[in-house]
Amino acid sequence: MSAKACIVFGGSRRIGREVCLALAAAGHAVAVNARASAKEAEATAGMIRAKGGEAMVALGDVTDPEACSAAVEAAVKRFGRLDVVVNCAVKREHGTLMELELAAWRQALASVLDGAFLTTKYAAPHLAKTGGTIILFAGTSAFIGARGPATPAAKSGLVGFVRSAAKELGPMGVTINLLSPGRIEAPGDLDEYRARLSKNRPVDQIPLGRAGTPAEIADVVTALASGAFRYMTGQTIHVNGGFYMG
Repeated sequence: MSAKACIVFGGSRRIGREVCLALAAAGHAVAVNARASAKEAEATAGMIRAKGGEAMVALGDVTDPEACSAAVEAAVKRFGRLDVVVNCAVKREHGTLMELELAAWRQALASVLDGAFLTTKYAAPHLAKTGGTIILFAGTSAFIGARGPATPAAKSGLVGFVRSAAKELGPMGVTINLLSPGRIEAPGDLDEYRARLSKNRPVDQIPLGRAGTPAEIADVVTALASGAFRYMTGQTIHVNGGFYMG
């Protein structure tokens, strides 16, 4: 597998951080994006450098066209090319239908859908030069719903976006797929978050009988980034221990 130049939006912590580390471990150069948490992003980049990998930090809000474009261009300038774009950035809104304010609804849609649109839009011309790949992130709630419509609705919209983008980008040699994790637990997760996972995705309803880890999600991203799946595009890949079989 040849070395590639990657940018991971939302790469400063949790699944995003693990994705950055896994891509670097596979020999790829990685630009770590975060909206504003420069300290966490630099910590991730530092972990990569400590193991001899190449990494940079590219801050920028994925919902801001100028910032998103600048992050992509910074990665291209540093690495000389762009092969892989991963977008797992999200701001979740858990308010119920009756509680949710319109501003929070729109913020959730922007975080997921505007972010997917902008990162794909600005990266695509560079990926067309390398036959690159785009990996976006959904989640189980997009397919089974959740008590709180904003994030599930936004992530469900990614299915249509990825299918449409695949038709446009395919002739350019660019693949785009959607990865949908299930119940993923990581060290440092808040008790409130774990309780919500336990309620919405009980372990006894997961055929494999356990939660997944960020590393297991990162393994799938690394495989997609490797170039081994060039005849797959526009697809949703469910990584959830069998909790949802779509």
